[in-house]
Amino acid sequence: MKVFVHAVGQSPSIWDKTLEELEEQTLRPDLGEMIRAHGAGYGALYGAFSSYCGQVEGPLELCGQGQGAMLALHYALDHPERVSSLVLASGRCKSSLAAVLFQNGMFRIMPERSFRDSGLRKREIIRLCWSFGMQNFSGRLGELSCPTLILYGQLDEESRRQAALLCRGIPGAQADQIALSGREINREQPRALAVRLRRFYRSLQ
Repeated sequence: MKVFVHAVGQSPSIWDKTLEELEEQTLRPDLGEMIRAHGAGYGALYGAFSSYCGQVEGPLELCGQGQGAMLALHYALDHPERVSSLVLASGRCKSSLAAVLFQNGMFRIMPERSFRDSGLRKREIIRLCWSFGMQNFSGRLGELSCPTLILYGQLDEESRRQAALLCRGIPGAQADQIALSGREINREQPRALAVRLRRFYRSLQ
């Protein structure tokens, strides 16, 4: 089963255009619902996400965007027997303090209405992104054994650096650039993302 995990500040509907192109049965967990139910902290959210995945009949093909990619990476490390493939779009295994401060600084100047689709308040998203920024899985990347695709936007230098770090650490990982995209690949280039995903999934058959 393919499971598509959106970023903090997005909603599951962000995958609509990509999944229209793929035409496959998928699941899209709602991180906003999990946060409202369990609190705006990484540990609580990962616990809820892990429980969600544990209820899905495996094997799982996880695809995550942004913070969703970190959750997918964490789950694949903790449950390698459950995950058959992994796609990390604008994913990170750790964040620099400067990157976290910059991102949260941008969030602070955005109006509250910008976060309406996520179902969360701006302060909850800022708190959660800070919590994500404290995570570091770089020392565990060598534990991954499933086929892994790492995607980054052409216009996002930080994601390019993170992709290089992930690719060096994950055995056999592939990395690819999505043209004319920034960090939110699933929002900015959904159809180009679908083309690259289709190619990856076909290579696994």
